Amino acid sequence: MMPPFGLLHRRAWASLFGQLLRPSVLVCIGEVHFHSQVSEAVLISQLKPHQEKSNFVIKTPKGTRDLSPQQMVVREKILDMVIDCFKRHGAKRLDTPAFELKEMLTEKYGEDSGLIYDLKDQGGELLSLRYDLTVPFARYLAMNKVKRMKRYQVGKVWRRESPTIVQGRYREFCQCDFDIAGQFDPMIPDAECLKIMCEVLSGLQLGDFLIKVNDRRILDGILAVCAVPQSKFHAICSSIDKLDKIPWKDVRHEMVAKKGLAPEVADRIGDYVQRHGGVSLVEEMFQDSRLSQNKQALEGLGDLRLLFEYLTLFGIAEKISFDLSLARGLDYYTGVIYEAVLLQTPAQAEECLSVGSVAAGGRYDGLVGVFDPKGHTVPCVGLSIGVERIFAILEERMKTAGLKIRTTETQVFVATPQKNFLHERLKLISELWDAGIKAELLYKNNPKLLTQLHYCEHMGIPLVVIIGEQELKEGVIKLRSVASREEVAIKRENLVAEIQKKLSES
Repeated sequence: MMPPFGLLHRRAWASLFGQLLRPSVLVCIGEVHFHSQVSEAVLISQLKPHQEKSNFVIKTPKGTRDLSPQQMVVREKILDMVIDCFKRHGAKRLDTPAFELKEMLTEKYGEDSGLIYDLKDQGGELLSLRYDLTVPFARYLAMNKVKRMKRYQVGKVWRRESPTIVQGRYREFCQCDFDIAGQFDPMIPDAECLKIMCEVLSGLQLGDFLIKVNDRRILDGILAVCAVPQSKFHAICSSIDKLDKIPWKDVRHEMVAKKGLAPEVADRIGDYVQRHGGVSLVEEMFQDSRLSQNKQALEGLGDLRLLFEYLTLFGIAEKISFDLSLARGLDYYTGVIYEAVLLQTPAQAEECLSVGSVAAGGRYDGLVGVFDPKGHTVPCVGLSIGVERIFAILEERMKTAGLKIRTTETQVFVATPQKNFLHERLKLISELWDAGIKAELLYKNNPKLLTQLHYCEHMGIPLVVIIGEQELKEGVIKLRSVASREEVAIKRENLVAEIQKKLSES
């Protein structure tokens, strides 16, 4: 029987070529049948992938990465802490497809719509990978006619932007979202979202942070009283949103030179968007001669005044800054918007990563109505935790501190000092597994005891149970503490209870 064609030696191929070019010869190579009419070019095309394999570079796609077991331990702890907070506030979990109909996602993200990953037509439906978890949630509410829901979702999203790996920015990344959908009294759900954001960031011990708050109605009101044409609102908001990254003079230049705004209009905008403060600034804006004439801005200021009242009751008002430069580029926001940033001392700024915002969100009262056939709206407000950016910070800190991370949760290792004890070890570990104890053994018939103990020390396993001929005769098992190296003999029938006791004490 001939070997598969991918394994044939070059000389064998030469011989086959000679046969194939003769008339009326049939050659069978594995499952592939070559007739005398098959040309040399066809065979070369079959060989090409094998010839080029040596030049193949094994890597992950740009803007993505693998996560090692050590990294996954840290990531899971972050996610567990975030999810626990969401559950504490009464949220139920939801999941949606990784891809949506393209028409569901288009025109929802403003200038960022060009970052959506479109998929190749697979049979009549034009699809795109989800850009965030908010639009799919709004689609779910409209499709299922849900009028009230407090939900959280954890999942990957995809954005076709230039990745900056060192800042925790990727093309594929995880989002953790919490949203409250439904008609409620003003600013109570919004205040809870900001409370959740504070709880998560405090719980992760990332250091001091500040949450910037604004309202899209106030921002639109500013643009209106500054005489910005309505058609330029979105474009100018996008420029304003860059004020946390570039100075005002560069933002002003973009507005004037690239977006065609009159210089005097840009200057009027600058008088507003460079201001930030607390509830006193809200009161100040109420007295502003131009802004107080705009109905939309007054509505936004009224809601912010109420919001600060609730935030004071929650004990988090000192963490909140009313920042008139905050714009949030996504088109679907309609009211209060917010964004959390870490505050760093000059020394920390040199040592730590610059990752931008670590959490953000806002109110989007009109998005569900976009999907509903009758245009019925469901007011919504929510937040998203920037898991990748938080992970980048914690990962860098652990590297600096040289912390060792356990990648397993194994509690007990089953060992033996003697040969031919595999069967006893298997029976013993089965007992431990059945009792809900996390246990391991080496996959060898006759491992050396020293090798087994070294494995426990390397993996951070706290306890070892040792069984040998003497223990078998006496009906006992030796229980060894890896840290102290102390050993005690335990009756076989009491082993599980003794292990559980030891584990509860640690």
